[in-house]
Amino acid sequence: MNASCPVCNLKFEIEPGFFWGAMYISYGFSVALMLIIGGAILLLSSGEANFWMYIIPIISSFILFTPFSYRYSRVIMIYVFSPIRFNPELAKKNG
Repeated sequence: MNASCPVCNLKFEIEPGFFWGAMYISYGFSVALMLIIGGAILLLSSGEANFWMYIIPIISSFILFTPFSYRYSRVIMIYVFSPIRFNPELAKKNG
């Protein structure tokens, strides 16, 4: 993720450690993913899946989902908890 905006050179990290809160958002993404995958396996196997039939898909989907979780948790953090807002006039001006 860029440290600053390539168009207007705005620094995204407002204060040191600002994005630590994004870890909680990422944690929520991960828990939701694991519950959805585990629930889907439970429904598809009619409750007769063994331990590894749960663990392998859950862990592999978690590993594949990590880049998405990392980036979008930071994006949600900056949109919800920062005063930074998109200004279309500046975007047009800086091209």
